[in-house]
Amino acid sequence: MHRGYRYFGTMLLAAALATPLAGALQDHDDHDRDKDEHRVYDRDHKDYHNWDANEDRMYRGWLETKHETYRDFNRLDAKRQREYWDWRHNHEDHDHH
Repeated sequence: MHRGYRYFGTMLLAAALATPLAGALQDHDDHDRDKDEHRVYDRDHKDYHNWDANEDRMYRGWLETKHETYRDFNRLDAKRQREYWDWRHNHEDHDHH
């Protein structure tokens, strides 16, 4: 009976040690992807947008129409983000959809 507990303890220890290793491997895979690409949720329009080079180009164009200097989208307050998504939905880039 005690041998079974020792085996169980060894397996539990092995699992505890393997978990951070698996997470580190996943993080490594994530860093291999383009860091600028991610999905952004547009709450008002209830959809997601892939933030890629095309979306970044559109965002920069919107900033130019507002005569504003570049600022990371995720640093804008919620009101300004909503303004962008409203503009974006009215200026679809049909060449890329």
